[in-house]
Amino acid sequence: MSHHGLFAPCSQEEERANPSLTPPPPMPIALSSDEIPPAPENNPRSIVVSHKLPLKAIPDEGSPFGFAFSLTGEEHAMQLSHGLRPGPVLFVGTLPPEAASLEPSDELDDYLLDNYSCIPVFLTAAVHEEFYVGFCKRYLWPRLHYLLPHTPVAMRGIHFDTDMYRSYVLANKSFADRVIEVLSPDDGDLVFVHDYHLWLVPSHLRRWCPRSCVAFFLHSPFPSAEVFRSITVRDELLRALLNADLVGFHTYDYARHFLSACSRLLGLANSSRYGRISVNYHGRTVLIKVLAVGVDMGLLRSAMASPEAAAKFREITEEYKGRTIMVGVDDIDILKGVNLKLMAMETLLDGYPEMRGKVVLIQIHNPARYSGRDVDGVRDETEKLQSRINDRFGSPGYQPVVVIERAMSMAEKVAYYAAADCCVVSAVRDGLNRIPYFNTVCREEGPTVNGAGGEARTSTIVLSEFVGCSPSLSGALRVNPWNLPAMADAMYNALTMDNQEKHARHIKHYNYLTQHDVIAWARTFAAELQLACKDHPTMKTIGMGIGATYRVVAVDAAFKKLLPELVNPAYRAAGSRLILLDYDGTLQPAGSFDNAPRNNVIVVLNKLCSDPNNVVFIVSGRSKDELSRWFAPCANLGIAAEHGYFIRWSRDSPWETKGSTLASAMEWKLAAENVMRHYAEATDGSYIEEKETGMVWRYEDADPRLAALQAKELLDHLAAVLTSEPVAVRSGYQIVEVIPQGVSKAIAAESIVSAMTERNGSAPGFILGVGDDRSDEDMFGALANLCKDSKGAGKDGSSSSTTTTISLPAAQVFACTVGNKPSMARYYLNDEEEVVGMLRGLAIPPPPAASTPPQPVEFE
Repeated sequence: MSHHGLFAPCSQEEERANPSLTPPPPMPIALSSDEIPPAPENNPRSIVVSHKLPLKAIPDEGSPFGFAFSLTGEEHAMQLSHGLRPGPVLFVGTLPPEAASLEPSDELDDYLLDNYSCIPVFLTAAVHEEFYVGFCKRYLWPRLHYLLPHTPVAMRGIHFDTDMYRSYVLANKSFADRVIEVLSPDDGDLVFVHDYHLWLVPSHLRRWCPRSCVAFFLHSPFPSAEVFRSITVRDELLRALLNADLVGFHTYDYARHFLSACSRLLGLANSSRYGRISVNYHGRTVLIKVLAVGVDMGLLRSAMASPEAAAKFREITEEYKGRTIMVGVDDIDILKGVNLKLMAMETLLDGYPEMRGKVVLIQIHNPARYSGRDVDGVRDETEKLQSRINDRFGSPGYQPVVVIERAMSMAEKVAYYAAADCCVVSAVRDGLNRIPYFNTVCREEGPTVNGAGGEARTSTIVLSEFVGCSPSLSGALRVNPWNLPAMADAMYNALTMDNQEKHARHIKHYNYLTQHDVIAWARTFAAELQLACKDHPTMKTIGMGIGATYRVVAVDAAFKKLLPELVNPAYRAAGSRLILLDYDGTLQPAGSFDNAPRNNVIVVLNKLCSDPNNVVFIVSGRSKDELSRWFAPCANLGIAAEHGYFIRWSRDSPWETKGSTLASAMEWKLAAENVMRHYAEATDGSYIEEKETGMVWRYEDADPRLAALQAKELLDHLAAVLTSEPVAVRSGYQIVEVIPQGVSKAIAAESIVSAMTERNGSAPGFILGVGDDRSDEDMFGALANLCKDSKGAGKDGSSSSTTTTISLPAAQVFACTVGNKPSMARYYLNDEEEVVGMLRGLAIPPPPAASTPPQPVEFE
């Protein structure tokens, strides 16, 4: 493949039309029309939020505000925006450091918006120092890269500092506030938030614009859950990401670690459907996308076409004529593994003497972005290794290691990429690292060593397996950079590989990169965001929490809180009433060590039961012995134990049974117990609970990730073992249970309603069902089936699997779930305290209306 003019000198007219400070629009990539992802539908406006605006600022007294501003294509924000057009794109971020002293003003805002589509975020110097240098770089960045300092100064890491975190929160709110000023969710605006500096922005946006379409992309690694859990504000950070509609990562490993953290720390499960991974977070589906950022082909091609690049390329090839060039481009950073790269070079020259005098490693150091002991340490170690290697293996006119540390333009860098036969990346941890991408494209589209023009050349890559781009480059020689002999061997193999093999690996990389450039990345990410937000117009949201813990619950538009003004009038107007109450998680906090009911619960239940018009039932999966003991003070309380297998209408009435006889359960209970015991022994923290009618495996105290995997396997195992038995194998909240067929809370509810109808000659005029877990959803579905056109109808029109001949068209039915979450119920209460408060409001009659004394009549 050839590209005319690449690295050829430009004419003066071309140079004026293509100045280096303002990169041109990207050139079209070599894709067919069906390979390029389509632009976002309807050309919505995109708001790209990043730490820094894609601006350069050069002091110039003759320019407005004392600076000559220009857009730069070297910032991620600008590169990614190319795929979001032709819709308008706005940029939100801080000003370049040179212009950071500018004071905020409406005039400056208007100037930057009108001329550069930029919206500046202004932070005080103190806030920015604590936000960026303190919390981001010294606390968060080391942990994302697996650095856990045991002392405050080790490896640039620090312990958690409340003031720094407060500045981090304040800075994120400042970014979100600027977005909210221009955000119009109803017009389809798409918001793209980039990297860990702005981790909390989705929470602020969701709080003030619940239906906003927000994507977050993490350009850094996401560490394993074991490392992430060491972050003091780990829950706040996870909840913030889950307030986005779409969360993107460079690699599946990073996404997997994020999902594991959600499971271990927040108890959230993930699912996969049609190739898309998602997390259900309070009724909202958060999509997880693995999508590595590609190359800005237009920027690279523009740089390669510049006279500066052509001149530099000729200089490099002349200086190192007859020698093979290996190149490395890295930040001065303890994680880039430059020391390992140089030591591997030393091992190469030591073990393969024939390479001496023939190979040169050019190590380019980007200027340090910060100062500190670790930067000085990397620089000092690099200098020592360079001197040692050159002293051992150098000769007049030959230095095997060349280190360049200075600011370098993109045009100069692409000249080195094009001249280098091999690219070496030895980072011990890195988010993506696009250096091998740049090298591949420049080798393919740059000139040959012999100056034959625009013909393609091959390239080889020695690549650390700990770098995010490693999965994308299958033809690279992947290495563990800590294994110096293996890395030296990989260098040797790359340098001596036959041309046919080199070309096959190189062209595979090049084809991948041209098909997955930044335009394809941005368009794909925008399309995924629109898919994630397709239900926003009909979504009803309810806000919960404060500050960084804020989250939005998505519910059906008809879902509402069970307020006294809704339920009390219906209760008082009814002649007969039925109240069905779950126990754990409804009247008693889930996970409580003391499972017995509190005294205020007993008082409220007795008050309700004292009304002859009321029938009150506890409907629970717990055993009848436990429930009988706990509720012994409630003489008139009905109990439906073990999901309704045992039913008792009052304390002194006999137990009725539903379903198969207990004698038939003995054989399958023994089989179920044997299987469950194996899983209990293999899962620390889990245990077995035996009931008269069934068996339960509980894992609330076990490791959530392991237990969830074990629960899925146990379900399948029990289903296979008990396939011919009259039982149902079900999973619930942190349980797997085996119960007789024909037993459920739904059937229990129908049975109680039928008995009341037969006993009283008419159906109850008021039904209240309250519960918190999956088994209670069956009850809500049964109540919906019983009532035609009632308020308790399933919100999606669904019905339970049970059948009944009773219909209650006149009944006032209130199906209420505990906790703000998707449910077949139409109503919700937040917690057990609100449930007890609601019941107290029903039990205590309202005070009589005060009589109004007669008023004197005055005559004129």
